[in-house]
Amino acid sequence: MAGQVRVYIACSLDGFIAGPGDDLSWLPGADGQPVEAAPTAALGYEAFMNDVGALLMGRRTYDVVCGFEGAWPYGDKPVLVATHRPLSAKADTVRAVSGDITSVVAEAQDAAGPQDVYLDGGQLIRAALDAGVVDDLVVTMVPLVLGTGHPLFAGVEQRHRFEVKSHHDMVPGMVQLHLVPKR
Repeated sequence: MAGQVRVYIACSLDGFIAGPGDDLSWLPGADGQPVEAAPTAALGYEAFMNDVGALLMGRRTYDVVCGFEGAWPYGDKPVLVATHRPLSAKADTVRAVSGDITSVVAEAQDAAGPQDVYLDGGQLIRAALDAGVVDDLVVTMVPLVLGTGHPLFAGVEQRHRFEVKSHHDMVPGMVQLHLVPKR
């Protein structure tokens, strides 16, 4: 039995996941300062990643992650990158996939086995929502307006309704929404 297809992402109040030029400096902790722990009821990144068996990310997201300093952030988890361009793998666990959204999600589910698939990247998330293959979203709203950048939801091809499974106030002033698409 396959796990769920899940999203875990932060966005600005105006719905951007990155600023112009893929700028992530606005994210708490991006400046090297520690971020205080989330409340016990909120879903922290480490707890989320414990349930993840594989990641499926868009090419732009992969290229941004490759620019991060330090060790490869996903350890030995399989990372599938949706792309039509040649890919230089940053780690042995990285491989390119291509095809329509349902086929690349199915490949990621095969790689994840019984665990969940972590879906990352704005275009990929929008396509997966439109295809009805996203099971769960954890969206952390950062109290900041970027004004421009790369959107999380703008550009979906249809209206999507969600059930709010939970919401939590986080520090520094963030709000985490745990959402399930209504089908």
